[in-house]
Amino acid sequence: MNATEPANTSPSVHTAPSPAREFIVLVALMMSMTALAIDAILPAFDNIRADIAMNNPNQAQLLISLLFCGLGLGQLVSGPLSDALGRKKILYAGLILFLLGTSLCVIAQDLTTLLIGRFIQGLGVSGPYICAISIVRDKFSGRQMAKIMSVVMMIFITVPALAPTIGQGIMLIADWRAIFVFYLLYALIVGVWIFFRLDETLPKENRIPFSVKGISDGFKTVISNRLTAGYTLAMGLFFGCFLGYINSSQQIFQDLYGTGKLFTVYFGGLALVLGFSSFFNSRFVERLGMHFISRRAVFVIIASSLLFLVLQLFIAPSLWMFVIYASILFFSFGLVFGNLNAIAMEPMGHVAGIAAAVIGATSSLISMSLGTFIGQAYNHSVMPITLGFIIVPTLGLLVTLWADGGHKKHQS
Repeated sequence: MNATEPANTSPSVHTAPSPAREFIVLVALMMSMTALAIDAILPAFDNIRADIAMNNPNQAQLLISLLFCGLGLGQLVSGPLSDALGRKKILYAGLILFLLGTSLCVIAQDLTTLLIGRFIQGLGVSGPYICAISIVRDKFSGRQMAKIMSVVMMIFITVPALAPTIGQGIMLIADWRAIFVFYLLYALIVGVWIFFRLDETLPKENRIPFSVKGISDGFKTVISNRLTAGYTLAMGLFFGCFLGYINSSQQIFQDLYGTGKLFTVYFGGLALVLGFSSFFNSRFVERLGMHFISRRAVFVIIASSLLFLVLQLFIAPSLWMFVIYASILFFSFGLVFGNLNAIAMEPMGHVAGIAAAVIGATSSLISMSLGTFIGQAYNHSVMPITLGFIIVPTLGLLVTLWADGGHKKHQS
């Protein structure tokens, strides 16, 4: 790929830069492998429950949680290895592992085998996910990085907005296993695109040798930085309550509100709200700043959830009431996710791979635990996720205030 060098590109990167649009789309598709692996399978949960023996209907949510567990643990390896060996080699290794896990899911006959396959999928997808973030950090910094990440997030959200419809469409002509065949084809297409069109963004002279000391030093650098550590924890908290919604979404729309196949329309529509919000952020973040936008979005999440909680004390919310509430949440989260990640990565340019690994792994494991807890609390009402959207973002807000306070002291 060849194009004009972006203004904020690090001078230490000597590879030919990618055309902005194609680069953004490819990075978004790499990151979207995770979202696609989650969202396309959601409409199939009832079919999977009918085909695979489960003790509790909520156990189907573990198909989401185990993927996030693999993703979190895989990033601890993928990040340091990408700093030592380069981004593209880790991309290939992750794609191969993803293909193996997906193949196991295709032939699974029991829940244990299916969950193992999902865990391996998570391990594999950690390569493209972590390298995508590191590649962006290799080429951009500061508010321009936040702008690129917001555009990436916009596409990243547009893909999963369509994913449930894709999954539903596949099941019209085949069973739920065909969705995993679709995953195989998607990964192969991304792999071929990377091979022919993506340049290596980490020159050999900038690589960190893969050693215990090097990894240890990288971890210390990340953990000892109050801003990065605080925003990493906050990312885990915010995405944790969001994952609680994703885990419960199929049951909320199809079981509680009886939307049937229209579940994919509601889910996709809300995801598009998130994508539009990310686009809005990309247009204004350079003017207003990451902290200004994300802080106010968090206040909206907490305030709207408190109002929705009060509403539930008097009546059972109807479908349209829930959709309005969820739309407000999704728009607000679109202003939070890209900015929090960019703030956390901002001081970590010299150890981008390890930083992305620690940030991604820690936030993923936190979000997996919280999301599983909130999802398993589903009780045929929206009360559990509402409480989650009040308590968890409040904790996240307090953490970011603590992190920002230490950063300001350091600057002074």
